Amino acid sequence: MLQAVETKRDVKVPDQDETQLSAPRPGRGRSVLVLKALLQSLLALAVLAGAVMGMRHFVLTKPEVPKRPAQEQSYAVETLAVRLADHTPAIRLYGEVTAGREVDLRSLVAGEIISVNPELKAGGSIRKGAELVAVDRFDFEGAVREARANLQEAEARKIEIESRVALSRDSLERVREQLAFAERDLERAEQLRQSGSVTERALDERRLLVSQRRQAEEQVRNTLAVEETGIEQQAAVIQRLQWRLELAERNLASTVLLAPFDAVVRSEAAQVGRLINVNDVVASLYARDELEVRFTLSDNQYGRLIAQSGSLVGRPVEVSWVLGTEPVRYQANVDRVGADVARTRGGVDVFARVVTPEGGVPLRPGAFVEISIPDRSYPATARVPETAVYEDGRIYVVNDGRMSPRDIRIEAYDQGHVIVSGALQDGDVVVTTRIAGGGSGVKVRPLGETAAPDAAAARPQGSEASNAR
Repeated sequence: MLQAVETKRDVKVPDQDETQLSAPRPGRGRSVLVLKALLQSLLALAVLAGAVMGMRHFVLTKPEVPKRPAQEQSYAVETLAVRLADHTPAIRLYGEVTAGREVDLRSLVAGEIISVNPELKAGGSIRKGAELVAVDRFDFEGAVREARANLQEAEARKIEIESRVALSRDSLERVREQLAFAERDLERAEQLRQSGSVTERALDERRLLVSQRRQAEEQVRNTLAVEETGIEQQAAVIQRLQWRLELAERNLASTVLLAPFDAVVRSEAAQVGRLINVNDVVASLYARDELEVRFTLSDNQYGRLIAQSGSLVGRPVEVSWVLGTEPVRYQANVDRVGADVARTRGGVDVFARVVTPEGGVPLRPGAFVEISIPDRSYPATARVPETAVYEDGRIYVVNDGRMSPRDIRIEAYDQGHVIVSGALQDGDVVVTTRIAGGGSGVKVRPLGETAAPDAAAARPQGSEASNAR
């Protein structure tokens, strides 16, 4: 504390006159600053003016670069020569393979299964007439024997009745002879009674005899009618017994179930020793060579086909079944058209019968296949790729190396191509490559032709000039 006080005392305080002499004058410092700023501005302007003059000098004295002449762009395009003809596009659809003929085989008799065909299993192939299942025949053979014996007995009974009828007919003939004799004797007695040769009693006796003969004739005739009715009754009995015999023989034959056609087994339910009843399903089969493809034609497609031919029946169809990566193709023919319009699918169902080649890969019901059916024919039309058609309904042909428009009308589409009609002629070369800037007068050259050598003349000069520069 004391040292600080002493230090303060030792500090010399300058006088007021000295302070005023040492401080600079305010007007003189301001002038110096203005002069410095002015010199800096003049220097910057001088540098900028020098740069501008230098740039102007370089621009005015630069060497002249040769200009490349403007060239018209030429497009390399693919082309196609037009050929006017009758074209028939193909309608591409999808369909499903169905069994044209299938059946559930049921047992017609009840009994124990004693044998089963080894091929009777799902996917097995069965030939027509092959024995599928056999049922024990014992009871049915006994029924046949009994029915045959009853029939023989009835036939013998009929012969017996026919014999009695014959006897009654002979008896009726004898009785009628005796009646005729008695009637003639009565006539003679009546003639003699008038002459008094015969008594009244003798005449009554002859009348009684005639009456007895008539009664006997009536009895024999009635007996004959009864016997003849018995023949008819026995004939009806024989017919009934014949039917029973046929039924018994049919039941006996039904103990063996046979394949009704060449078929593929879809399912089976038969095992040796199993007891089956009437109407039990033994196996489900479908015809191996009677497969169909069902597909749907739209109303528009159906109308076109009907308008041309009037009927679809018999029209050829190509069926393609893709197995792995390779398609298997089959030929088919339209067999019939669905009875109703398939509203849920938006068209008409069509059924085509598939022709399976001998030794070929067999189709299977349920397979999803591709269908190709020929559409109506379009006369005097051209078939070009879809890329040749522009949005304004035009195509372009090559005319003197340039694109020339042609107005066309699209008739149908066909697997990436279009069937067109319009201002086309045989031999016209159509541009099939889609060009973004394509239009009338655009220069094109077909692929394979070399470009015109008129674009390389200015290139060496330009390179030499740049090197010289």
